[in-house]
Amino acid sequence: MAAPQDTTPAAEGTSRAGLFYGFGAYGIWGLVPLFWPVLKPAGAGEILAHRMVWSLGVVAILLLCVRRWAWAGALLRDPRRLGLVAIAAAVITVNWGVYIWAVNAGHVVEASLGYFINPLVSIALGVLLLGERLRPVQWAAVATGVAAVLVLAIGYGKPPWISLVLAFSFGAYGLAKKKVDLGGIESLAAETALQFLPALGFLIWLGARGGATFTSEGAGHAVLLAATGIVTAVPLVFFGAAAIRVPLSTLGLLQYLAPVFQFGLGILYFHEEMPAARWAGFALVWVALVVLTWDALRTVRANRRTAERLRAAVREAEALRDPAGAASRAAEPADVEPPARTEGPVRGV
Repeated sequence: MAAPQDTTPAAEGTSRAGLFYGFGAYGIWGLVPLFWPVLKPAGAGEILAHRMVWSLGVVAILLLCVRRWAWAGALLRDPRRLGLVAIAAAVITVNWGVYIWAVNAGHVVEASLGYFINPLVSIALGVLLLGERLRPVQWAAVATGVAAVLVLAIGYGKPPWISLVLAFSFGAYGLAKKKVDLGGIESLAAETALQFLPALGFLIWLGARGGATFTSEGAGHAVLLAATGIVTAVPLVFFGAAAIRVPLSTLGLLQYLAPVFQFGLGILYFHEEMPAARWAGFALVWVALVVLTWDALRTVRANRRTAERLRAAVREAEALRDPAGAASRAAEPADVEPPARTEGPVRGV
């Protein structure tokens, strides 16, 4: 018999709060293309450097509030994990920089494609680097994604390099974070701590040669550049809050909100062109994602049914060995497992 679902008001409130946080995180990531153009005339390099510098300040304040510092000493004593953090910091620097440049250069649609194909890239990296085995449906989804990239390359007249760089850099970032096994805020703190000095040095150099806009475009512009830290940290906090309140399968579905919003902004707000070949390529990507999502949800349901059958078999075995004890345990309220803590998908836009 299936375990009863927790339908208490407290559980329902936790689930609703998790969905709210999830929508908040992916909604901010999806609407962030509206923010980067506001920072002009600052170039992508200056915006990126300010994002690194101010993000460290914001996460440091958050860590002071929650008083979580023990992880830092353990990380510094582990060269392997510290190296993985350095790799994560390097690839997310590439991801952030290319994304900011792409948005401000009028390539929002192509940037959104990078986050649409990111789940397919993550699967491919799992096969190539971790030796994971794919189910036939997953192979079909990856093959469809490859076909989509080929169609888009033909339509563009060149490979969609912005999408590929964003997808692969973020896939590598997710892989590094998986190996490091740090919480979202702690991970961002470690990464931005490594980014801080190079970013600050770049800003000082830019100011010395008269290319910085932080002090030359007024107080409002300076505040907006400083707000890049908040734009980076707040959705990550929301994501962390959602991850412990909703199932991973729900979080996996919510992750598509960000590229959907970005795609819509590219078409409806920035009025980017969508020739037939580009529509065809995006359609293939969406088919691949539908297949992948259907297979993931089917697997989750199958695993849940298997777990329920195993629990039933264990109860039956206990009843045969100790009928009195089993009857006593059966009379007790069934334990309901709380939502598992998961890192889930991460975002770096």
